[in-house]
Amino acid sequence: MPLDPTPVPDELRGLRVALLVSGGIAAYKVVDLASALNQAGCEVRVAMTPSAMRFVGAPTFQGVTGNAALTGLWAADGSPEPHVALGDWAQLILVAPATANVIGRIASGRSDDIVTATLLAARCPVIVAPAMNDAMWSKPAVQDNLATLRRRGVTLVEPESGHLASGHVGTGRLAGAQAIFNAMVHAARSRYDFAGRRVVVTAGGTREPIDPVRFISNYSSGKMGFALAAAAADRGARVMLVTAASHPPHHGVEVQRVDTGREMLAELRSQLRGADVLLMAAAVGDFRPAATAKRKIRREETPSLTLQLEPMPDLVASLASDESLAGVFRVGFAAEDSDLDAKGVEKLRRKGLHAIVANDVSRRDIGFGSDYNAGVLLFADGSRYELEKATKREMADRILDLVLPKLTR
Repeated sequence: MPLDPTPVPDELRGLRVALLVSGGIAAYKVVDLASALNQAGCEVRVAMTPSAMRFVGAPTFQGVTGNAALTGLWAADGSPEPHVALGDWAQLILVAPATANVIGRIASGRSDDIVTATLLAARCPVIVAPAMNDAMWSKPAVQDNLATLRRRGVTLVEPESGHLASGHVGTGRLAGAQAIFNAMVHAARSRYDFAGRRVVVTAGGTREPIDPVRFISNYSSGKMGFALAAAAADRGARVMLVTAASHPPHHGVEVQRVDTGREMLAELRSQLRGADVLLMAAAVGDFRPAATAKRKIRREETPSLTLQLEPMPDLVASLASDESLAGVFRVGFAAEDSDLDAKGVEKLRRKGLHAIVANDVSRRDIGFGSDYNAGVLLFADGSRYELEKATKREMADRILDLVLPKLTR
């Protein structure tokens, strides 16, 4: 009998879910659970104990998730650490059904199969949904193991009472979809408060070409923009990073590389359709060459060179004037060297922003290329927040904390 057709809560949509399946008869019900999560927009990856495969085949889970199920500690490509990769990737882990055996092994810290090893390597919230015979469920050893998991912060979904596979009637049936989804939401809510949101972030200094080998740019490293993208992704958002700088990959962050301000504006017009938030951390050049040479300008052929520059269009102001993007909450960044509040408010109004972060780039400890930042966050409604010196990742989370209550959809 399939799980009841319970809709997946919006808080889970878009999250990366690792579904760890152990060897109980209720494993067949988990196929429907995996399918529902996948259809709701979650990316689902499955790992199975050897016993689980006696109840449901790995191809079944691949069929409903689109991803091959992991069945051993060694990947098909010979990689010795698929459990580490899965633990790093997951934003939520659901163990279902969790048998008495796997619960005991989790509680004791065992890591002798892909399921238990993944749990030890995980960095995200874990939800455990037990399913077993009523006599096994009532045993002190099982209850002691469950108490250990609770003390360690694991979210448990209590089994239901009813007819069991053994023919008995009692407590031990795998909880229904509603209870499991509610537990997942509870585990995710405080950590993934941007779940279901689409966030577009820009980063880095644009490059305006003089000729095929030279360009005008600035000192922006893109570190603040990348920190914002990573923080939003880690809090459950679907993130597009439009960047003129190079960054290491980060789970949940899709990257679109651009060079010039024109390219960035065109990409933003495309990516902002349906977005909730724009975090405009890129340092877009104020000027660009009025003409770009088609061939490399050679010193021996050009004893002197005068560049004629023309102003760049204001990207944020252009986006603010686009009525089709009116629902996007726009946060700008102002790199200043004095009068942060006054200059920040002026730019906020002129550019049609909802909020702006102003920081003092003349300070060597928080300027371009630094791993630290500080400044002030100003909102169009007049509210003001001091952003004390912190790592750029810490500051990114602080900015998201303050922006989230302002979002209306």
